Amino acid sequence: MVTQEQRKRQLAREKFLRQQQRRTSARRKARVRNSVIASVLGVIIIGSLALYTSGVMKDDDKANASSETTPSATPSAVKDPCEKAAAGSVKTQSWKKEPAVTIDKSAKYTMTLATTCGDIDIALKAKAAPHTVNSFSFLAGKGYFDHTKCHRLTTSGIYVLQCGDPTGSGSGGPGYTIPDENLKDTSLKDNIYPAGTIAMANTGQAHTGGSQFFLVYQDSQLPPSYTPFGTVSADGMKVLAKIAGAGENTGAGDGAPNATVVINKATVTKS
Repeated sequence: MVTQEQRKRQLAREKFLRQQQRRTSARRKARVRNSVIASVLGVIIIGSLALYTSGVMKDDDKANASSETTPSATPSAVKDPCEKAAAGSVKTQSWKKEPAVTIDKSAKYTMTLATTCGDIDIALKAKAAPHTVNSFSFLAGKGYFDHTKCHRLTTSGIYVLQCGDPTGSGSGGPGYTIPDENLKDTSLKDNIYPAGTIAMANTGQAHTGGSQFFLVYQDSQLPPSYTPFGTVSADGMKVLAKIAGAGENTGAGDGAPNATVVINKATVTKS
């Protein structure tokens, strides 16, 4: 027969075992929960890294990948080296067809981009690229480029500053296109656009240039399908170096420049 004292001890042991079972069960659930959380976090972190390195998190989907790159400065690490933009706003202008070629192909033409980062003077190749130079003379005369931002800086694979889009989106243009020219320029050797070249941007198809152009601040390997139509002066190259030194805003090598590059005024002069 079980005494009252023995019964109390038995009940105490049973209570203790129930408590232990509950604690063991709770610990097991906690381990499972923590394991799941850790797995999810691992997926998120790995996924985020994959997105970052593949460029999906970039503001600009046009990336140029290269393993031999110079790291681009991040916005938080760089002070904007450029001045405040001049007062004024971008004009909304469009034309149905290319303007008639009226420039003197035998004359010398210079384009000056008065930017917030300094003046960029460019000797234009009127004889080799008459349609392109004529178009720029026409657009500059209309104030088309005034107060527009240079919207893209590439610091990976190729080394260019892209400008000439009043919308700042990379998809704007004057409403007409001009033919490709001067694609066999003697300066283009081994598919290298040398530093100091100014060339037309296009859609990747022939004869689709509009108003967008790029300035090469370091030798860049590109297929010879972008009209080279001028050469940047030594002082202009110093301005480009300053802009490139500030990097672009994605840190991945292709995005909007950290420097606030605005063309206050573009002029084309004949001499």
